[in-house]
Amino acid sequence: MDAIPVLYTYFRSSSAARVRIALHYKGISYESRPVNLSAGEHLGENYTRQNPEAQVPFMLIDGNAIGQSIAILEYLEETRPERPLLPRDPAQRAQVRAIVGAICCDIQPLQNLRVLKTLPEDQRAEHARKVIAHGLEIVEKMLEKTAGEFCVGNNVTLADCCLIPQLGNAHRFGVDMSPFPRVCAVEANAG
Repeated sequence: MDAIPVLYTYFRSSSAARVRIALHYKGISYESRPVNLSAGEHLGENYTRQNPEAQVPFMLIDGNAIGQSIAILEYLEETRPERPLLPRDPAQRAQVRAIVGAICCDIQPLQNLRVLKTLPEDQRAEHARKVIAHGLEIVEKMLEKTAGEFCVGNNVTLADCCLIPQLGNAHRFGVDMSPFPRVCAVEANAG
């Protein structure tokens, strides 16, 4: 674990932002290598040779090449347990993972750049708003049972690492946040 980790990232990628938040929270130094998704840099031969998924985030760490944000987050949690992002209690861990799934499986993939590019340009923002608002309705209901200062209790977890970047997308696409007071409280506490 001597070499500094390398994170391939894109400034607007909520998936990459999850990893950047976790790295910062855990105090892990890393080298950032931007990949411009809008310009198609992720499709270039040099990038796809090491990352066949042609997505961000992608991390080189401890001699391993890891794609997919949740896999990276879990690896960081397992190999660098200082400042944990998962609670000790198994039930709370399950709650964290359920919220992570709601965000990373049910919201983000349906409003990411790859999906939005398949729609006519004049329909993209409205599609993103609907998908995000529907997903946040579900997350809001989940937080009724789990939230303290953060998504699950009073400590930052993987769920917070995933929620905050998703809220960046919500703001970017103009989602009305008034129906989501618990979500907004978590965002304010994470500020």
